[in-house]
Amino acid sequence: MTKDQKYTDVAAQIMAVTDGEQNIIARMATISCLLSEAFADFFWTGFYLVDDNKPEELVIGPYQGSLGCLRIPFGRGVCGMAAATGQTQLVDNVHNFPGHIACDSRSVSEIVVPVFDAGGMLIAVLDIDSEKPANFDKTDKIHLEKIIRLFARCTSHPD
Repeated sequence: MTKDQKYTDVAAQIMAVTDGEQNIIARMATISCLLSEAFADFFWTGFYLVDDNKPEELVIGPYQGSLGCLRIPFGRGVCGMAAATGQTQLVDNVHNFPGHIACDSRSVSEIVVPVFDAGGMLIAVLDIDSEKPANFDKTDKIHLEKIIRLFARCTSHPD
């Protein structure tokens, strides 16, 4: 099965399982689990949420994998850069990334996709790490951004 086919299958699974579920944490946990299960080389898969009490900081959310960093300031590391810029970060070797935060030294490559609610407000980032260098590419970026866009359609930020 090609990477495109795997992503198509897992996206369909995510939509089927989360259809009608309004709880954001339940949906994030499901996405983390299904992505992690679909791709054996995803070492860490999960979300960091924008902290409502510290809006320039990310706090650990639902994930699959080893222990993650509890908090990440915007602009610091790959996750913080995705949050600060609102752009997907695709890093072949995190050890060469300025300001990289080593939550687990086994992590080598990383992709981080910003998550916006239906109103366009940043609410989280999806972070996926691999022990392999250059494990992520344009295919991952396209499909993960699509999955996150589908997720965002039914997500509104509580006021």
